[in-house]
Order: sequence, then C-alpha cells, then structure tokens
Amino acid sequence: MVLSDWLDRVMHQKAFAQVVDDRAVWSPLLKISGSLEASLSEVFDPKYHERLSGARERLLAELGDFGLE
Repeated sequence: MVLSDWLDRVMHQKAFAQVVDDRAVWSPLLKISGSLEASLSEVFDPKYHERLSGARERLLAELGDFGLE
C-alpha cells in the first residue's frame, strides 16, 4: 500500500521523470504500479489514509535507524 501510494504520487512529477533516464524502465514501473493498484482494495476504504499512515509507521519501525543519516 505504501509503495503504491508513493508510486502514484511521484510517477506524475517532472522531477521523477528526470531521474528515470532510461525510457525502457517506464514499462516495468507502470506494470508494477498497475499490479499494486489492481490488488489493493484498500484504496476504496473510507479509512484509507488512516490505514496508509499505520502501514508507513510499521515499515518505519522495521527500518530502525536505517537511512537517517
């Protein structure tokens, strides 16, 4: 759910398009994004943002200090 949300937000930004410097990479990115959207019924849940926030918190807890510096 977190990855799907992130992809949905960043894939439509000009800055992200500049990072993806190989046009062929867009095909798998679009397939991954589409597969995630198709498999996640949570996006229709009225509590989607609450569930997304909870999922983000759990994933951040698993990371510990990784990526803080």
